[in-house]
Amino acid sequence: MVLSMTGFGRAEGVYDGKKITVDVKSLNSKNLDLNLKVPFRYKEKEFEIRKVLTERLHRGKVDFYLNVELLEGKTDASLNKEIISAYISQLAEIEPSAEHVELLKIAVRLPDAVSTGTNELDEEEWHYITTLIDSAVDAMIDFRITEGKSLERELASNIHKIEEKLERVLPYEETRVDTLRERIQNNLKEFEDIDENRFYQELAYYVEKLDISEEKVRLAQHCRYFLEVMNDEENNGKKLGFISQEIGREINTLGSKANHPEIQKIVVTMKDDLEKIKEQTLNVL
Repeated sequence: MVLSMTGFGRAEGVYDGKKITVDVKSLNSKNLDLNLKVPFRYKEKEFEIRKVLTERLHRGKVDFYLNVELLEGKTDASLNKEIISAYISQLAEIEPSAEHVELLKIAVRLPDAVSTGTNELDEEEWHYITTLIDSAVDAMIDFRITEGKSLERELASNIHKIEEKLERVLPYEETRVDTLRERIQNNLKEFEDIDENRFYQELAYYVEKLDISEEKVRLAQHCRYFLEVMNDEENNGKKLGFISQEIGREINTLGSKANHPEIQKIVVTMKDDLEKIKEQTLNVL
């Protein structure tokens, strides 16, 4: 089963007058690269968030955002009335003729006059947030599955193209040997008293040197194995990448030993298909 490393998931809800939104998105990466952005109030829970993402997402460049908005009529700040009153009293001692409103304006701007909510995070609120995190991750995994199905179709299509082109090599193999025999014979016409046994020895040497039967067998095996791993194994991106490298080695050797223009053309188109496969496997989980 193929899963894409690209994904996006979102979950949101309202708790205690706050709108809480969780976004998770990922791109391809060799390993798991986590980037978390959470409000200061939830910093103590970063380790737990990382643990969940690591266990469920495995690979990819993952960006996690936890955003909290206060709804209308809800504030996270409060006035420290006793401190403000003390400020006003002290200011009035300095300037008795000052109006109370003016003193109040000065007092609320002084240190500790206003405090923002820094109360400890309660377990009930955190439990609610963890359900949102799980929902966002579920949504992203569903996205990965959908993208993975598209990737799987494209990978299978390109592998089958390589297999089909490998079959097209067969008609040119015999003509390769005939062409080689004619070339050697024509070159040897310039000489007299040619040893026929030596001629066939040389011909057999070059035919063996240019033999591509092993490369064809290994290439066909690698293509079948690629499809097996793609269909039967999970988190198979790295393995598919290794198999595609082996496919590339056999195609390159096939091209270097081809010694036939039509086979060379087929090899070039095989390489084009393989480049698409390599690019696609970079995005497989």
